[in-house]
Amino acid sequence: MDAEFWTKSRNSLALITIIAWLASIAGYFTAQERFFQSYLFSFIAVMFVPLGALFFLMTGYLTGAAWNVPMRRIAENLAASIPVGFLLFVPVLFGIHHLYEWSHADVVAKDAILQSKAVYLNPNAFTIRAFVYLLIWSVIAWRLHANSTKQDTTKSIEQMHAMSRWSAPGLLITFLTVTLAAFDWSMSLDPHWYSTIFGIYCYAGGGLMFMCVWTLICLWFRDNNILANTIRIEHYHDLGKWMFALTIFWAYIAFSQYLLIWYANLPEETIWFMHRFEGSWAYVSAAILFGHFIIPFFLLIPRASKRNPAVLRFAAIWLIVFQLIDWYWQVMPTFQKGGFSLHWLDLTTLFAVAGPMGLVFWHRMKDNALLPVGDPRFEQSLHFQNV
Repeated sequence: MDAEFWTKSRNSLALITIIAWLASIAGYFTAQERFFQSYLFSFIAVMFVPLGALFFLMTGYLTGAAWNVPMRRIAENLAASIPVGFLLFVPVLFGIHHLYEWSHADVVAKDAILQSKAVYLNPNAFTIRAFVYLLIWSVIAWRLHANSTKQDTTKSIEQMHAMSRWSAPGLLITFLTVTLAAFDWSMSLDPHWYSTIFGIYCYAGGGLMFMCVWTLICLWFRDNNILANTIRIEHYHDLGKWMFALTIFWAYIAFSQYLLIWYANLPEETIWFMHRFEGSWAYVSAAILFGHFIIPFFLLIPRASKRNPAVLRFAAIWLIVFQLIDWYWQVMPTFQKGGFSLHWLDLTTLFAVAGPMGLVFWHRMKDNALLPVGDPRFEQSLHFQNV
């Protein structure tokens, strides 16, 4: 990677991170409740990006995919930023009593439903599970990254087999732990509500957001003449197809969740959606329907759109914005019943969480080869053609 490009991008990201953390700390002292609410939204939104990378990496290793090899190192380094989550999760732990009603013994003592869930929903179990999740994800991401970078020098097929061996159980374990994490961090904000499809709903959004981030990074490299002749229009076409497919999959899961709850019409299930149809939240719900599905669906249908870098850039940014709105829509109605109220902490905490992960990502990109040149499929991937 060009030294000037690396230095400029690192310094810019570091400056944004410092400013975001200083502003967020100031927000903590001036609006503590809102700080924890905004921080939880930001942590969930950012954390699911490397988790999406982890899913697609393991899927690629298991299927023997060749199309993604030229930009696979980007995904590997995104997934390798997961260990930063250990530190980034600490503010959530300090805010447990501000965020989760099940953390208050007096509230639990008066609620039979919370009492029945107290073995699972309590601060100690919540903390232990969170660090177990992060440990599992970190180990899997580290082993995949280590084998991939080792293959750069060994050029041995053994590393491919090793990554496949890690990916087979890793994919199952990651799905399970990501589902549990979604239940713990987001769904338990309203502990009386439940949805067995909620974990997949969250992971679908995380996978889509990762695909958009992946696309934008590749395009940014292209703009700076990095990997411009390696990541070709054929690869961008496939990134566009994945963005399109994940948009549909997210909508399918979201609609399935809504339809089943609406059809059953049980008060303990419908209350979650009722809060999101009250006041100005109703406009946010409608915006998600059109902005997260209908508009990008028609935008990405044409083959020409998926082969046009400018359209892909617009679609990726558009979908990231609406996925962030979707994360916000999941978290904030618990605290802002009747209508949403934006706060500057929503933005500063988002950059405060994303910044350290971004810095780890860039350092890994700098310290390792940009391309997995030892992969036996590397040459095949350069001549990949869409049909």
